[in-house]
Amino acid sequence: MGAAQARARWRRWRRGRPFWGGLAAVLAGAEICALPLAPLKIMLQQGIAGIPSVLMGLVMIVMGLSAWFAPYYRGLAGVLTVVGAMAALVMSNLGGFLVGTVLGILGGALIFAWQPVEPEGMGGVGAGNGDAVEGQGGTGAAGETVDVRSGR
Repeated sequence: MGAAQARARWRRWRRGRPFWGGLAAVLAGAEICALPLAPLKIMLQQGIAGIPSVLMGLVMIVMGLSAWFAPYYRGLAGVLTVVGAMAALVMSNLGGFLVGTVLGILGGALIFAWQPVEPEGMGGVGAGNGDAVEGQGGTGAAGETVDVRSGR
């Protein structure tokens, strides 16, 4: 496989999911998770207060990865990423000194707002074939109403 084919496969994979939102969520989770993992002296002084930071960071990393590998759950992943980022603002060193919170809100919004695009040539709504929008009724040959999903 040549470099051009690998690049085309990477581009196709990246465009088939909310890549940039997932990347922002993973970076936000890493930022929030890494701050309490300071040297041992500081960690011992912090005590149990570092545990929510690590847990929220891990949840945000998992939500970013789920946006990449299970884009069907993008709505849930986006909302949980924003909620985690907002909770980190209060519970975790100002959400990674605001960097983690801002990245988390941005990433969650990008994940939630992403919509899959139908590949070209699949005969979708914009193909000009006169079909009704999926989920809405159209008219059949004799003028009767047809449900596009069931074909009746």
